[in-house]
Amino acid sequence: MLRRAFFAIVWLAFTGYAFVLAPPDQPNTATLIQKLATGDWADINPAIVALFNLMGVWPIAYACLALIDGDGQKTPAWPFVLGSFGFGAFLLLPYLILRQPNSTFSPPKSRLLALVDSRWLGLSLLIGASGLLGYGFYAGDWSDFVAQWQNSRFIHVMSLDFCLLWLLVPSLLGDDMARRGLKNTQLFSLVSAVPLIGLTAYLAFRPPLPENA
Repeated sequence: MLRRAFFAIVWLAFTGYAFVLAPPDQPNTATLIQKLATGDWADINPAIVALFNLMGVWPIAYACLALIDGDGQKTPAWPFVLGSFGFGAFLLLPYLILRQPNSTFSPPKSRLLALVDSRWLGLSLLIGASGLLGYGFYAGDWSDFVAQWQNSRFIHVMSLDFCLLWLLVPSLLGDDMARRGLKNTQLFSLVSAVPLIGLTAYLAFRPPLPENA
């Protein structure tokens, strides 16, 4: 009950902040989103390009945890995972509110679960996240990014969404490790502590779930 209340408070606080207290929308927001989505990045700060694309990596990484977790839940995870591709933690948090702790898995794996359990998918996410982070840190104009973070609701909320998705990793990680017989508090702490790279590295190298009962 306390766990559910905590996530509900986080969801309400994040939603309230994003729509009431965050900086106002800017007139060019729709154009910026269109350019980011279509790859027209020539005149956009690489730090923003990297952040926007990293927000596409997060939902896939969470799918690799949540879809497996949802297989043993009364509340299916897939609607929330699907919604997180557009709305990030805004849609992921309701699933965390509704789910129950579950550290077991009953085979067999469906094709979808086999895909999200695949080390190749995890490795692809790790490579993609590493490349985007490297690109953003190396080529990004960080003084411009800070200025946009202070003045643009889109950049501001997207940045906070990234941080919140990072902080929510432990909520699903512990059960996922338990399903695989991993009892390592240092690994749990390391995966949780390193933004996105920790989770994608875990997905790339975690032991697979059993194929048969």
